[in-house]
Amino acid sequence: MKIDARLPIQVGCTLAGAAALGGYPLLRYGSGDVVAGVVLGTALSTLNILLGYIAIEYSFEKSYTVFVRTVIGGMGIRLVLMLGLLALLIGVFHVHALALAFSLLGFYLVFLLLEVLFIQRKVTVKNANTPGGQTA
Repeated sequence: MKIDARLPIQVGCTLAGAAALGGYPLLRYGSGDVVAGVVLGTALSTLNILLGYIAIEYSFEKSYTVFVRTVIGGMGIRLVLMLGLLALLIGVFHVHALALAFSLLGFYLVFLLLEVLFIQRKVTVKNANTPGGQTA
């Protein structure tokens, strides 16, 4: 199994770009609670995409059924995990709810796009390397 590091690199570049563009205004004008909420929301989204990456890399070369079960089942597990952590952070630790939710959702959407494009590129390469151009 060959590890494809493009997705983690893209995630790192996205985080660096967001920090470069939004770090100063956030630290300058945001309260400590808001900064903590944004950082935690970003961390949750990053954890989510990295768990998805692990599921994709683990299952991509396996059968289609295993791949779909792992990726779709993994999405469900990740969603439940994120909802639980979100409820814990807001309900128990009283993290700033709007900052947490907006940063979580914003990075989730960007990372979801990166994840879908990553899978699409992997499938395209696999199909190009398969005789007949299609996978079984």
